[in-house]
Amino acid sequence: MKIVIAPDSFKESLTALEVATAIEIGFKRVFPDAEYVKLPMADGGEGTVQSLVDATQGKIVEAEVTAPLGEKIKSFFGLSGDGKTAIIEMAAASGLHLVPPEKRNPLITTSYGTGELIKHALDLGVEKFILGIGGSATNDGGVGMLQALGMQCLDAQGKEIGFGGTQLINLERIDAKGLDPRLQNVHIEVACDVNNPLCGERGASAIFGPQKGATPEMVQQLDRALAHFAEVAKRDCGKGICNHAGAGAAGGMGGGLLLLPQVQLKAGVQIVLDTLNLAHYVQDADYVITGEGRMDAQSIMGKTPIGVARTAKQFNKPVIAIVGCLREDYDVVFTHGIDAVFPIIRQLGALPDILKQGEQNLISAAQNVARLLALK
Repeated sequence: MKIVIAPDSFKESLTALEVATAIEIGFKRVFPDAEYVKLPMADGGEGTVQSLVDATQGKIVEAEVTAPLGEKIKSFFGLSGDGKTAIIEMAAASGLHLVPPEKRNPLITTSYGTGELIKHALDLGVEKFILGIGGSATNDGGVGMLQALGMQCLDAQGKEIGFGGTQLINLERIDAKGLDPRLQNVHIEVACDVNNPLCGERGASAIFGPQKGATPEMVQQLDRALAHFAEVAKRDCGKGICNHAGAGAAGGMGGGLLLLPQVQLKAGVQIVLDTLNLAHYVQDADYVITGEGRMDAQSIMGKTPIGVARTAKQFNKPVIAIVGCLREDYDVVFTHGIDAVFPIIRQLGALPDILKQGEQNLISAAQNVARLLALK
């Protein structure tokens, strides 16, 4: 018997590898001689670096970068086991959690630190990037990131514009001659699960700006600035990014990244599925076990368990999800490849206590699922 275990993390409780290990322990109590394949998964958001580092036997690399408000902080990125792929979460350098609530202001926050992470990884000789862009504090169109990588974004006096989304209105010229030449030889896959354009009523500023601290007046100001940036980018770089699907992701970071040589915006979970070659492992599996912290109707919107299930169903494999908890609307997952769902909570209690019991509850639930399968 072969069992593939491919879960996401349980947020604030267990990493994806810890979830997979707990499920394996529970199953081994019933099927000790089975073959187990553990593939820690992610959807391109928080936890993607850790999951892919664990899955490839890679490592975490620390680096000092510029935070959204300009101060220096210690950040990190992942390096795959073969040293060829860097895994970066934009939030680790330019994340909203790095800015105190009372200081959140997308007029001034910068993505410069994300560019510095990319540069640090280039110094290690990587050939490919996987870049997750969720959870950002910025609305600068990725211009800070581009500046860190050597692209000159100049004002009317020929000087570099300053940090922040509001500075884009002063952009007069983009000069890409100084862009780090190593970017010509690397491929960047961007985990992007939204199709918002850069500008307009569905654009970066209108949809995502308020959660970063933007007032209605700021939203209008930022949208005008991004539209101006898009005009200059089209003239000087020959790329139309204003209405490109996904360009509005992460405060326009999706659009800024499109100005780099080899960039592709893809669904986050698909990047992880392809990177870990899940299809190879499930094609001869007897059971596929997946999971996440909470399963609900939103799970079908690009989340890990559904991505795993769709891959498994290409080979007609049964898929079981073991999850932290369920919402009432969870049963929609049964029409998207999940065959059964089992929550792990054994007794009511305060959330912090339940989170602490996650590992033992997960082992127990996995054992019970295995015992049920053994009845066949």
